[in-house]
Amino acid sequence: MGKRHNCFPKGVIISFDLTSPLRALFPCSIIIEKFGEETWEKLRTQAEVQDTFMTYTVYDDVITLKLIQEACKILNVSEDVVLKLLGEYFFTFCKMSGYDRMLQTLGGNLTEFIENLDALHSYLALSYQEMNAPSFRVEKRTDGTMLLHYYSDRRGLCHIVPGIIESVARDFFNSEVTMEILTQNEEKERTGKKEHVIFLVLQKAKRPKRKTKKTTNPESGDSHKDKEVQELWVEERTFCNAFPFHIVFDEELRIKQAGVNIQKFVPGLRQPGSRVDKYFTVVHPQVTFTIFSIRTFINSQFVLRAHREMLPDSWRNQPMLKLRGQMIWMESIQCMMYLCSPKLRSLEELEEQKMHISDIAQHDTTRDLILLNQQRLAEIELSNQLERKKEELRILSKNLEAEKKKTETLLYAMLPKHVANLLKEGKKVEAGEFNSCTILFSDIVTFTNICSACEPIQIVNMLNSMYSKFDRLTSVHNVYKVETIGDAYMVVGGVPVPIASHAKRVANFALGMRTAAREVMNPVTGEPIQIRVGIHTGPVLAGVVGEKMPRYCLFGDTVNTASRMESHGLPNKIHLSPTAFRALQNQSFEIVERGEIEVKGKGKMTTYILRQNLYATENEIMGRAEKSPKKKTSKNAIIYIIMAKYRVCVCVCVCVCVWLLMRTSDFRFLPLGSEIIG
Repeated sequence: MGKRHNCFPKGVIISFDLTSPLRALFPCSIIIEKFGEETWEKLRTQAEVQDTFMTYTVYDDVITLKLIQEACKILNVSEDVVLKLLGEYFFTFCKMSGYDRMLQTLGGNLTEFIENLDALHSYLALSYQEMNAPSFRVEKRTDGTMLLHYYSDRRGLCHIVPGIIESVARDFFNSEVTMEILTQNEEKERTGKKEHVIFLVLQKAKRPKRKTKKTTNPESGDSHKDKEVQELWVEERTFCNAFPFHIVFDEELRIKQAGVNIQKFVPGLRQPGSRVDKYFTVVHPQVTFTIFSIRTFINSQFVLRAHREMLPDSWRNQPMLKLRGQMIWMESIQCMMYLCSPKLRSLEELEEQKMHISDIAQHDTTRDLILLNQQRLAEIELSNQLERKKEELRILSKNLEAEKKKTETLLYAMLPKHVANLLKEGKKVEAGEFNSCTILFSDIVTFTNICSACEPIQIVNMLNSMYSKFDRLTSVHNVYKVETIGDAYMVVGGVPVPIASHAKRVANFALGMRTAAREVMNPVTGEPIQIRVGIHTGPVLAGVVGEKMPRYCLFGDTVNTASRMESHGLPNKIHLSPTAFRALQNQSFEIVERGEIEVKGKGKMTTYILRQNLYATENEIMGRAEKSPKKKTSKNAIIYIIMAKYRVCVCVCVCVCVWLLMRTSDFRFLPLGSEIIG
């Protein structure tokens, strides 16, 4: 699952109910693989779950159900469909992870496969103690159909089972299987599980893929009826020593026989007539301790736990003894034999039970499992540590990337971007010559007097307010801020990136500075501050100087002249040098001549004052959004309308007067040049 999500490594839990660590991981994996990363991110955000899942960490079912519910909404499919798809994907993942060989060995046909799933879960529980696997039981009906009983502590996940079982039948046994739910209820009293679902399994065989074994009903003795053993060629004492952990009990649960070592650790079993349910309780499968329940789950591996109060006082503070093994029904004597071994996961648990390897029979593979599982647990712990470190590194890398961006933002604010990149790469930055650029200096009028009359914090606040506004304007007009010293502010256009319109950009910036300064108040008078601005255009040399706190500096007489324009300027005026004036001619600016003045170090110079940009509004200069125009009639338009109406009225009056005169007198209009006849 890439950079944020867990990739399932080999060695994870293979449980056919998506039990413990993996159940929250699979919705994530299948969504990313089939529908893409964006769909997963959308689903995860709406479900309000974390973006990372660890392989060996146990997650609550609430997370799984949330993801499934949100997937149904986003993909517009039913929950049953999503769960079945999840089951199919889970089986595919098992094969991809290399577990197909292990799963194929569970049985020669689908029935045997399902009957041995509980044994697989029991084995996996040795390494994964928090695993809470389901339980399966197959029931053959007289009409040849099969019922699959599914017991689980978790509600709402039963629709995963058809996806898994149908995939197993299709892939391992080359047959098509359809499953439908017949009943779904709770059997807490009988099995201890919250949910009991009965599936009807209809199997349509295809061409045989491999030879399968003939199955027999384990409860019937038909297959062995003609081969009954006439005599048992083993002594009772020898049998009890060869199988030191076993119990034989009758239909009333009365103990008839027990192995030597189980009597050693549970001394009460020696008493005649003792009941096995007095000393043990059934942990798995979670059924009531009766012969009927045991025979119903006869193909399951049974785990019994000793009752603490029935153990010697010296052993009551240690972990309870658990036994794991097989129930065998002996029809001829109507008794059940529990052939078992201590359920131990590691050498540490062996020591806690005050046992030794020698207490376990030499032929019992539990000896090897304890030693092998000890190594396996060490590998799992190492894998957990590596996964946690990987997640920590991912988080650190993410935080480092965020800090890197902050550092780059700060660095680019101090130096031009291309210069900063060269310095980061350890390269030397060569000084560059620019034939034409425009430099601006500004300062605050009577700044020294303001400083003497105010607290330092007031000065800092005033400068910060003013410089923040100026800094924003540098981005608006794409000019480079060189530095600030006290109340002096210096920018340049055409450096470090040459551009033909550098003078126009700096001029517009200066007009914006003058407007922005009116929004900054003098802490002494409470009135807006006044600034002086000087601009000069000419050639410069630019480069980085210094190793500690390197600065991008400008050198040349152009810098000095621009500074002189500012120092010889007037309050709230933008002072231009002759070269700056020529650069701004015919550029839509209103400029007036100031006249000839004496400039320190330069002699007499004819300078100019920049008043305004004739074709740019204040909002454009300040980089503010233009307000939508309101339909208002201007004063001139009103006057024009009134005058037009007045002229119409005058014309009408004249016409009326002429018409009246013609009707009341003998006026006649004669041709031009003719004489009037009396």
